[in-house]
Amino acid sequence: MGKIENRRTRYDLAAILRENRQYLSTYKLFEQQRKAFRDICACRTSELNGHTCYCNSCNYQRQAYNSCRNKHCPKCQFTKQAKWVDKLQSKLLDCKHFHLVLTIPHQLNPLVYLNQKKLYDALFQAAWQAVGKAASNPKFLGAQTGAVAVLHTWTQTMNQHPHIHMIIPSGGLSDDQMEWVPCKNNFLAPKKVISSLFRGVLCQRISQAIEKKQLNIPEHFQWNRIKNDLYKTGWNVNIEKPISGVQAVIKYLGRYTNKVAISNSRITNVENGKVSFSYKDRKRLVSKTMQLDTMEFIRRFMLHILPHNFYKIRYYGILSSANSKTKKEQIVALMETCMPIPEYEGLSAIEVYTLLTGKDVSHCPKCKKGRILCRALPKPET
Repeated sequence: MGKIENRRTRYDLAAILRENRQYLSTYKLFEQQRKAFRDICACRTSELNGHTCYCNSCNYQRQAYNSCRNKHCPKCQFTKQAKWVDKLQSKLLDCKHFHLVLTIPHQLNPLVYLNQKKLYDALFQAAWQAVGKAASNPKFLGAQTGAVAVLHTWTQTMNQHPHIHMIIPSGGLSDDQMEWVPCKNNFLAPKKVISSLFRGVLCQRISQAIEKKQLNIPEHFQWNRIKNDLYKTGWNVNIEKPISGVQAVIKYLGRYTNKVAISNSRITNVENGKVSFSYKDRKRLVSKTMQLDTMEFIRRFMLHILPHNFYKIRYYGILSSANSKTKKEQIVALMETCMPIPEYEGLSAIEVYTLLTGKDVSHCPKCKKGRILCRALPKPET
């Protein structure tokens, strides 16, 4: 059950979904969840057609099926992540960067799940407004900073846990835009200040949306009571020590981008209607194994399918696209550094794969001399 032939992993999410297609007719899903389910099932199978790869020097040939390219498929993220991380080099500044994580309380989870597009947007906006306002305060940095923000919605055990990862330069542009202002003593702003601003902005946006009847309200969800409870406690904001060097920042941020709720390598066993997978216990810093009924495993994975055309990586402030040709160039000049050029820009996925792995898939693995060529498989008759 769920087992495939692969040198790196024995079990496959796609195989688990294919063997449990009844999930689609048994449970209520959003259309985007249904699409992701179907895409992952079809990934690298005859459903998506494919091509024959053959050597122009010997008799070697093999068939390969096309990938689904769904952003939630664990098999379709490798080169996408590498190209994004590489492109990020041209966006980051040559300075230390802070890593912030801003998390919403679990009481909001039911509301967020029913209103993902609107409330994930609000989560991004609240996170940036909190950080930007705190940083611009003369008591702290007193300058215009920026951020790369990434949305994650899961814990290691795939429970619902919406939170924003932010990478923020340890400095900012002065109000007159004539000076680069570095953070003093590796300090951006107090956690409590950012937490309070974050809570205030998000709660205000939720209140406004509810008043305008723009949200689907879960059964028994009493916003006024919940809001009062939320204001009684501080929201979780974590600020880690600044990371030195652009390459270190990129390597660090690469862990958090273009990820899906679970990778195939974490699935350790599939049998008797149950799925086992590994996870990290963050508190005890140890690896553990969890076993779930297959239907519960699929349900948890489906929690993290994002809305259609939703951007889970966003840029703000001096790192935003609007400022990339103006403030960014000015800051680079003020810091007396240069703007790096992405290494993978303009390269195909195969070329990027070759650079990353050192394996040239265009060379014949059999004769070692010929070149691998491809031709599309004939479409199946309908």
